Amino acid sequence: MRLPQVVIVGRPNVGKSSIFNWLIGRRVAIVDPQAGVTRDRVTHLLEVRDRFVELVDTGGMGIEDTDNLTQAVEQQIEVAIDTASVILFVVDVRAGITPLDEWVAKRLRYVNVPVLCVANKTDVESLEAQAGEFYRLRRKVVPVSAAHSRGREQLLEEIYQLLPPVAQGVEPVEPEMKLAIVGRRNVGKSTFVNTLAQAERMIVSEVPGTTRDSVDVRFELDGKVFVAIDTPGFRRRKSVSTSIDFYSMHRAQRSIRQADVVLLFFDCTEQITKLDKQLADYIARHYKPMIFVVNKWDLVDRQIAPEKWVSYLRDNFRFMWYAPIAFISGKTGKNVKWLLDYTLQLYQQAGERLPTAELNRLLCEAIERNPPPLSGTIRPKIYYATQVGERPPTIVMFCNEPKALSPPYQRYLLGALRERAPYREVPIKLYFRKRSRYDRTNHIDARLRISQKETDVA
Repeated sequence: MRLPQVVIVGRPNVGKSSIFNWLIGRRVAIVDPQAGVTRDRVTHLLEVRDRFVELVDTGGMGIEDTDNLTQAVEQQIEVAIDTASVILFVVDVRAGITPLDEWVAKRLRYVNVPVLCVANKTDVESLEAQAGEFYRLRRKVVPVSAAHSRGREQLLEEIYQLLPPVAQGVEPVEPEMKLAIVGRRNVGKSTFVNTLAQAERMIVSEVPGTTRDSVDVRFELDGKVFVAIDTPGFRRRKSVSTSIDFYSMHRAQRSIRQADVVLLFFDCTEQITKLDKQLADYIARHYKPMIFVVNKWDLVDRQIAPEKWVSYLRDNFRFMWYAPIAFISGKTGKNVKWLLDYTLQLYQQAGERLPTAELNRLLCEAIERNPPPLSGTIRPKIYYATQVGERPPTIVMFCNEPKALSPPYQRYLLGALRERAPYREVPIKLYFRKRSRYDRTNHIDARLRISQKETDVA
């Protein structure tokens, strides 16, 4: 049984996104004085007393979109209203009732779910009398102020009283995995998300920058629940000219940090750019499992072999040679199921833990094949290693002098471990620590001496 949805609607610039962020206690939706910022439906889980609901933010009703996406925005609002269990009709106390408010009220007159009028911007008690004007719209009015945090408890109580009883006791199903879909503009991210959700969940347009918020979309696969995070298309920093662009970039970067696995999308009809490399570097710096996704493969001439794109990617992203590569068509759904299955495998790899004995055996073999070179007069010694965390796999190696281990040799050890460890396709955090004088453990060094004696006897 799905969770009840509490949908926020209203004309532009009445503070819908501010109320959305205020109720969930996080800055998820972009808030900006410019009208028409929100386009897609933005959802987030909200706990109301002992109940869970999905809070849904929508675009402004009755606005003409600057990129000619008015019809698409209206369609998203219509879907939200149709699936709502409770509707919050937001108005602006300071502006009073406007013709557009009356038009919205008329549009909501025949919906079959409870509608609550939320009089926002009631910043001080003296403005509550003005909120009474909105009873003319024939809805119960709750005066609040998202900016000054007034009326939140009353609003939540009113929402609780209006929730349908059939949803009582329904607990939200925790997703198996959060999947961030990132990339430059117009590489097909929203089309891919719609294919996953099997619905027109995101607005798809040829207009660059159509998606502005990072939108969480829940979907099911083989009986398991997942969350796909559609992110705004990344832009070069010097191209970020407005506050909307700035917050879009910020939301997209936060989505990467919160995701379990990241899909970096490319358009197979376009070349790799410096921005793609910067984005991959950002993902790598946060140690996120990642798949290079070459999208729109249905548009490529069949004579072009995928191996050419594989070589192209490997040449441009040498520091992420371990990341898998997928060729899909988000529009037709080709290879999408395979991609999701592989994504789940990466998530499971990132959660693997290697026993200390096995880890030290692999490390010993790597050092035997290629001992650490001298650093001046210091011969580096690695005594033992242990895995201290997962997601990402985190390994600490104890040695006599960490600074004596050169970066190339550190990369060699990392590659040697990756070849034999159960997490060969995900990032690994590797730390080198100087052994404490109270720690006399000497696993690796002792094993190497024994191996050397056996060689001498032979």
